Formats: sequence, structure tokens, C-alpha cells
Amino acid sequence: MEGLGMDFEKLGVFYLGKEYDLEKKQLQEDLVLYKSKDLTTHGVIIGMTGSGKTGLGIGIIEEAAIDNIPVIAIDPKGDLANLALAFPELRAEDFRPWINLHEAANKGATPDEYAKSQADLWRKGLAEWGQDGARIEKFRNAVEINVYTPGGSAGRGVSVLRSFDPPAPAILNDPDAYKDRVQITTTSLLSLIGIDADPFTSREHILVSNILEHYWSLGQSLSLADLINAVQKPPLSQVGVMDMESFYPAKERFSLAMSFNNLLASPSFKAWLAGEPLDTQRFLYTETGKPKISIFSIAHLAERERMFFVAMLLNDILSWVRSQSGTSSLRALLYMDELFGYLPPTANPPSKVPLLTLLKQARAYGLGLLLSTQNPVDLDYKALANAGTWFIGRLQTERDKERVLAGLEGAAASGNFNKQRTNQILAGLGQRVFYLHNVHQDEPVVFSTRWVLSYLAGPLTRDQIAELPQHTITSESLNGSPEPVAQATKASGTKQIAGLNQVPPVLPPQIQQVYLPAF
Repeated sequence: MEGLGMDFEKLGVFYLGKEYDLEKKQLQEDLVLYKSKDLTTHGVIIGMTGSGKTGLGIGIIEEAAIDNIPVIAIDPKGDLANLALAFPELRAEDFRPWINLHEAANKGATPDEYAKSQADLWRKGLAEWGQDGARIEKFRNAVEINVYTPGGSAGRGVSVLRSFDPPAPAILNDPDAYKDRVQITTTSLLSLIGIDADPFTSREHILVSNILEHYWSLGQSLSLADLINAVQKPPLSQVGVMDMESFYPAKERFSLAMSFNNLLASPSFKAWLAGEPLDTQRFLYTETGKPKISIFSIAHLAERERMFFVAMLLNDILSWVRSQSGTSSLRALLYMDELFGYLPPTANPPSKVPLLTLLKQARAYGLGLLLSTQNPVDLDYKALANAGTWFIGRLQTERDKERVLAGLEGAAASGNFNKQRTNQILAGLGQRVFYLHNVHQDEPVVFSTRWVLSYLAGPLTRDQIAELPQHTITSESLNGSPEPVAQATKASGTKQIAGLNQVPPVLPPQIQQVYLPAF
């Protein structure tokens, strides 16, 4: 086993598993080692439920961590928090809080007995793949793991709506990047209040984007309260060649202001103010420079809220990428555990533009995207043609297989791709067995994934996330207390007085607002 370990413990190489003979249905001894720099051309994982794709994704994240490569992981289902369940001593008492009590009962075992069986299973499984508790310890010591629950209180908070800060100078001075930042922020905000807005034809989109541009050009941040004010009393008198009242009358703007105000007044709104600022650099590294695995668990959010957060996070990652110098090595990894709905073939949700841009541009700056899905039909395969590595697991239907084959054919347009042979291979894949197509290699490989270091307890509930070991997660961040909405008025430029509400109420346009002097 020691010799096997020495074979895969090399910097710049990910230990994925061992080759698998489909005809003999037999595991081979040849290791499958993947060069980390190959992920700069991005990767896709596709497989049905039970194919082992989440285990493969977790294994790749573990390998990145061992190589001191930071990871941002978007987790719509709740599985990725399992990365915090890594127990070097493999003791039954470590497993006990995380076991499935229903499975234990079905097997006729007490919780303690089942915990011991799980610990024994993990010890045996690791040993069969040349791993042990020492490698788990190496993984644990290499990175800091944080689980964030934006819009919730179980994990770390993320302050997304406290303020909308102007982009960095590198973005402001790049017309295309600045346009994307304004458009994505506006589209995401409007989606949160249920408006599916076209950037070119929607009055709501044009107004909000102009408001953002106005204040950002002055170097000023906006809170949501400032935005509501600006919708009612825009800082610009005309849009294009038309005056504001002709373009978007005050009575109709009031409806938009009320929609934002309802969001601000919602009891759940405070959760979007609490926590760490949306800052990719902070999600990738600690203040001392230690790499991080930042897991964003969004299973608790409504679909509209998920889309808003994912788009805003991708937007910030895109800004971070554009501030980096070029490199050919893998600097950081962005992992999405379920791509369905975020990169559809025809629709244009707020997440699509930043994903497309990252797929096209991030490789030059060392950010690799690894996108996973169990829904291969509803994907933009033209966009995924930018992916150089495809991991294909067991598929559910012939339609799924046809879509994947078409996507593979597009991605391998300049290489040697045998569609008929690939079709036969895909038909024979079993659990934890994957077809690996890498544009950096001459031939595809069929392999079985290694045993992961983390305990796969299944999707964690909010209560379980709150109970994760305190060295990996805290429920409050350093800036965890939300600021009162009334204080977040940087754009107004007014001096704030303690105890007074600095944000005027939302009033219908027919009611004149006047102010009395303070005594």
C-alpha cells in the first residue's frame, strides 16, 4: 500500500481511481492520474442519480485541496457539506452523529453498532485504494473548510444585499466587463422580485441599470433602500433622448419601488444582510493565505433566490478572474454540483451570461470550472464545447445518451472521436464507473473512482449543517451582524443621526413629501 501511495502523491496530479475493464467487469491496477492543469480547460460530469458523480466531484475537490488549490463549490442539493466530515482517526464516535438512523434501523443495528460498521467500512474502503487516516489528515490540514448558507442561518452568512459596491478599477476601465457587471447585477436583482427582464427592451432593466451606472461612476455604493429611493426619484432626468416621465412615469415606477420595498420588508430579508461580504478572494483564501474550500449550500432557498445568489456569486468570481494575472496552472476551482437550470440551451437566466464568459475566459487566468449534472438534456452544449474534460457515468435514457454523444462529438471536433465505440462504452457503464474523455490525452479511459476521504452521509439538513465541527464552520462571520437598513445609505451622501430612520418611506407619486427642519 505504501508503494501505491507514493505513486499518486505527486504535486499537480489528481488521483481519480483505477482503470476498469468493461468487458471483464474487472478493476485493473493501472492508476488514473489526472493533471490538474488540464482542468484549466474546464470539465463536465454527467451521470444519472446513483452513478457516483457526486463522489467523483468530492474526490476531485479533495485532490485539489491536497495540492493547496482553493475551491468554491455551489451545492444545490446539500451533498457537498460532506467534505467537512473527514475523520483521520476513523473512530466510530466520529461517525455516530452523521449516520442515517433509518438505514441503521432497517439493518437491525443500534446507532452505535451502525456507526462502528460505517467506520470499519471507510477504513477498509480507503485501504483498498491505497489510502488511510494519514491522507485524511493531510486533506484536513491543507485547507480551511467553510459551509455558507446564504439567506439562511444554519451556516455562515453571506451579505449579498447589504450594498451594491462599485466594481474594481480594472472592471470600470474595461467597457465590456463593466457592461456585463451592470447587466448581470440588474438582471439578478429583478429576478429576485419576479421580473424576467430583457436588458434591451425592459423599462425596469434599463432604469435600474442606469441608476447603478450613475452611482458607480461616482464611486458610490447603493443599499437596497437607496435603490428604492432612486427608482422613485431617479438621479437622471432623461433616458436616451426621452425625458424620464415619458419613458417611465412616476406612477408606474412606484409599482417597481413597492416590489423592492416588499423584499426589504420581508422577515427573511435580514438573513441576506448578515455574514461575510460577497468577496471571491475571501472565499478562496484566509487572511493568512491558507487555501479554503467554500461550500455554498443553497438547498434551503426558493428557486428564484437560488438563481439570484448563483448569478451574483458568478458575477463576483468573474470580476476576481479579471483582476488576476495570466497563468497556465490551475489557480482555483469552481465546482457546481447541479448545472440544471443555470445553463439552458435557449433561455437566458441571470446565471447564463457569467457562466458563458467564465467558460470562454477563465482558463487564461487559471480558474477551472467543473460542472456536474444528472440532467443532460437541458444543457447548452455549444457552451460546453469549451470543456476539455468530460466524465460520463451511467445514463438513464437513450435520449440522455444521444444528447451526451452529440455534446462529446462537438467537444472533440478537432480530435479523434469514435461515436459508435463511445456509444458501446456508455451503454456498459455501472456504478462509480466513468468514461473519461480528455482533449489533452490521445485516448479516452474507462475508470472506477477511488474511495473518497470524506464520509458520504448524504444531503445534510440545516440542523446538521449547524452542528458541523466548529473548526470548519461557525454560524456567525466576523461581520455577522446585519447593519440596520437605515444606515446603509452611502449613495445619499447625508450625515446619519443615531436613532433616526435615514430612509424616506415609499409613497405614491401623488403624495408630496416635505421635510421639517430638525430642532
